[in-house]
Amino acid sequence: MVHRRVRGGQFTIKHVEKKCPVELDEELLVNITDIAPSGDGVSKIRGYIIMVPKAKPRDCVKIKVTQVGEKSAIGEIIK
Repeated sequence: MVHRRVRGGQFTIKHVEKKCPVELDEELLVNITDIAPSGDGVSKIRGYIIMVPKAKPRDCVKIKVTQVGEKSAIGEIIK
């Protein structure tokens, strides 16, 4: 989001659309860095949150993205 000052002291807001760094059914190798209150493992790619059920912090797991949202995604562990 970028603010631009215009005449009269008003600001206009120019929204910059962010592209999601992951796609549905994509396979990724991620490091689990944190745990969510729900108990799921949390990983981030370029600030984008990926939730991985049944993962623990400090795990390095291969996942498949099953759901993609605006701010986060959900992946499942591939064995």
